[in-house]
This record gives sequence, structure tokens and C-alpha cells, in this order.
Amino acid sequence: MNDKFKKFGNSITALISGKDLNREQTRELFSEILNNKQSEIHQGAFLAAITAKGPCPDEIAGAWDAIYDIDTAKIRLNTKQPMVDNCGTGMDSFKTFNISTASAIVAAAGGICLARHGARAVTSRCGTVDLCETLGVDVECPVETVKTSIEKVGIGLFNAMSPFVHPQALFRILSQMSFGSILNIAASLANPAMPEYGVRGVYAKQMISPVIETMKEIGFKKAMVFYGSSGNGTGGMDELSPIAKSWVAELSEDGNIKHYSLSPETMGIRYPVTPDEIAGGNDPEMEALRLLKVFTSKEKKALYETICLNAAPIFYVAGKTPGIKSGIEKSREIIDSGKAMDKLKEWVVTQHRKPDTGKKQLEHLMQQLN
Repeated sequence: MNDKFKKFGNSITALISGKDLNREQTRELFSEILNNKQSEIHQGAFLAAITAKGPCPDEIAGAWDAIYDIDTAKIRLNTKQPMVDNCGTGMDSFKTFNISTASAIVAAAGGICLARHGARAVTSRCGTVDLCETLGVDVECPVETVKTSIEKVGIGLFNAMSPFVHPQALFRILSQMSFGSILNIAASLANPAMPEYGVRGVYAKQMISPVIETMKEIGFKKAMVFYGSSGNGTGGMDELSPIAKSWVAELSEDGNIKHYSLSPETMGIRYPVTPDEIAGGNDPEMEALRLLKVFTSKEKKALYETICLNAAPIFYVAGKTPGIKSGIEKSREIIDSGKAMDKLKEWVVTQHRKPDTGKKQLEHLMQQLN
């Protein structure tokens, strides 16, 4: 066995014993994984060991360094508005409807510039990319098409599993994993547009602190990270919860981080919401129709309230509202006015190499609502 494998194995042993790695060590080790210079057994053992220990901020930042430097396309956007990324990491125990995508469209309709970075489903059947593709967005397009969409209509989606976005290794690794790890966090932060404002749900409560600290470390100016309870003892969600308590960490522009919790009552949710009402389905077309029912005012209770709740932190982080409660009210106004639906129509023809194809796909879905 050569020195390269021994050194990597020693790092796995250190993680198993509970020792943290520094940022540079983690960057080097993840570089070997991304470049496929270690055996698959070593790669899997490393990811399992660092997950079992619990990644520290330096380790997440080091993983991000490797992914961003080695395996991420880079673009420069010409926008006047602060650029925001909102996403959930996935791998949470309670699988919801794709709330972050619907919330992003609402925020974009309210004048926020959204540079999103998402993936296809791994443990479920309808991730961000699956839903957007079903709605008519061209999710396999080059990054320049995404750039144009962000600049023209204020929203675009980089597909984390596309070779245009991450040409080296992320698809190879993520497609083989069915558990949440440091990779889900670090990869979700490796956005080609590098927004300075972020709203992020995580798959476990204990990930809130390391993720918000990592976001500060890698250059975010303002951010919110949260984890929501499902209220039924079966786990939680990588969203603000309309059902029960949510735990939040907030990074302010002065560099301070504060931790607090939110409840549906204090946030101004109008209706009691049950887990079944916001649970995710397995059919992307049915999920797309659920979103369209909200945007066309055919559903104005559970999903409607949940989408408004999770659009609210985007407005807040971007400085458009003074708090979550006012952000929810703004989101309701946007959906009720039809602006969210209008924004979706703009998006599917702008982020598409064949705009008529995207338009017809969305129109076909709309016909099914009648």
C-alpha cells in the first residue's frame, strides 16, 4: 500500500476517533475523492466517518473549497439586486412537497434576484431539478442560459448534477449516496454565481450551527439556516415548519450570528397544517400540478401557507421586509395578484434553449387544472 492510501486511511482513523480536521486537510482529502484517486471503499468510509463524527465548520469549508475550485463552473452576473440562493439540503427525515422551489418563484416575483443551485431527487422521486423540469424549465442547459435567465427575469437554476455545472465528480458521488453527509452541505454551497445572501434548510438540527458558521467563513454577508419539526415525532424538514417549532440561526451583515426558534403562531400562519397536507409525492407531474393550484389560487390553505412562510426569509435576508411575518404577508399578496404565476411563465421561456417547448409544457399542465 503506497503512502497516499496510508495517509488517507490515517485521516479516516482520526475521524473515527472524534478528531476534527482543519480546512486545508479537508480540502486535500476531498480533492482526492473528487479526482477519484482513492478507492471507493476509502471514499465511502471517509464520508461515513466524518458524518458520524459530525462535521465542523472548517471541514465543511474545506470540502466546499475542493468542490468549488475543482468541480464548479464560474460565472459573473450583471445584476443590480442582491443575489440570493435558497435551498434545502435534502436527506431530511420528513419528505415534503418541494417548498423551496415554489418559494423561490414567489420571491423572484417580488423583485428578488434568485441564483438557485439544486439537484435531482436521490432518496425521493421529485427533487428541485425534477420539479422545475416538469414545469418546463430547461434544467440541462449550459450555464450561460441560466445566467441570462437570472439577469432577465430574476431567477435561474443551476443543476448540481449537470456536467455543465459540475463537470468532474459530483454526479458520480451523489448518485451513489442515500444518506445525508458533509457533501450535501458543501455541494449545495458550491453555486457557480456565488451569491452573498443565502436561505438554507438543513437535514438535522445539529447541522444548523456548523452550516451558518461555514457560510460566514466562505463569504456570505447575510444568511438564515433552519430546521423544522414535523410535529409528529417522526423527524423534521429542511424548511421552516408550518406545523411546529423551527430552529434558526441568522448571520447578520455585521458578522454576528444569533440563534432562536420560531413557531407557526408567532410567524402568523392562518391555518393549522398537518404533515399529510405538505408531504411530498412520488410523481413530478402531480407535484407540479400542486404548485400550479397554489399559484392559480385553487389551493389557499396548507401548501399556500407553507410556501408563503418559506418565501418570507428570502425577502427578509434580501432586506425587502423587516421580518418573517411581514414577509409572509408580502408573499400572500404576490400569489393572490397572479405575479407568481406570471414569473413562472417568464422563467420557463427564458431558461430554455427552445422557449416554445418550455411554454407548451407549462400550458399542457395548466390545461389539466381546468
